[in-house]
Amino acid sequence: MQNQSTWARLRWPIKALIIGVPLVGAIWFASEKGIFADPGAEPTTTQTTNSTSGNSGNQHENSGNSGSRTTPAEHRSFAYQASKPVNGTLKGVVEVGASGFNSFVVNMDKDRNYEVISKDFGESLVYEGLATTEDIRAGLKKYLAKMFDHGVQNKNMHFVISSGAQKEPKTATIVSELKKMGYVVNQVTPEQEGKLALKSVQPPAYVDNSFVADIGSGNTKVSWYEGNTLRAIELPGAKYYEKGTADETVAQQVKSGASAIPKAKREVCFIIGGVPFELAKEVRQGDERYTVLQDPSSYKSDKAKVKSGLVIYKALQEATGCDTFVFDWDANFTIGFLLGLPV
Repeated sequence: MQNQSTWARLRWPIKALIIGVPLVGAIWFASEKGIFADPGAEPTTTQTTNSTSGNSGNQHENSGNSGSRTTPAEHRSFAYQASKPVNGTLKGVVEVGASGFNSFVVNMDKDRNYEVISKDFGESLVYEGLATTEDIRAGLKKYLAKMFDHGVQNKNMHFVISSGAQKEPKTATIVSELKKMGYVVNQVTPEQEGKLALKSVQPPAYVDNSFVADIGSGNTKVSWYEGNTLRAIELPGAKYYEKGTADETVAQQVKSGASAIPKAKREVCFIIGGVPFELAKEVRQGDERYTVLQDPSSYKSDKAKVKSGLVIYKALQEATGCDTFVFDWDANFTIGFLLGLPV
């Protein structure tokens, strides 16, 4: 009886130890892992950034394609939706630029609404090794065949020589071959090019508060409306380094020119051109038509042309105070040329 009485006295303390020791251990483990959080404490957040389409979380690894890298930042969107063409006609246009060809096949209606069916940027052709006239002609035919495959009729194919390309001696050979093939070749001045760029990229709803910048290799065109008058100026292009011009000199020239833009027009800049194209690639989301560029200080590059283009971009920003630079993936001054043709 005494033994049984002793066990009765000790049974519950022993059970408490068996249950309590594991429970204390579990509580210690949970506290170490942060399972029991102080409800009054500040939450811990992880900042995420949007990356280039098709390569989620891998912006920097793909930066070698354009020679630029961006410092991660929150993605900004531009929600404007352009009107779609109704019962349109297919038209083709090729820009002969200072660094190569850009081409577009566009569906355009009688109200000048347009949609880009295909686009090809940066085809170099004669600029990289096609030395003889026969090479140029064969290359042009092959290049045009791709556009005809989309259904563009020969009569609706147009060629425009950019103002920057006209400064390149080798452009004359291309123009000569195109004329021999029966095409009309249109040449534009920097002022005309700037105005055509605006017509292709500036939405009607933004006429009163925006300007347009087209950063090309040979020159930069800046344009805006003053009342019903369309103004355009020419500034240095992204290949100014080839002439030995200092960054500081170009920045000052850009700032001086951009100071003419009315203050009311500086809320938004619609920006196009080779360098903006490279910068937009770094932050584009999916197949969005409009990509808002990051601050110029966010981009780093080891390519001379991109670095020089960033000098121009930064000078535009500093001169105008604009913080919204919108790249349009479906705009080019040659499309502005198409918009001015008879329907």
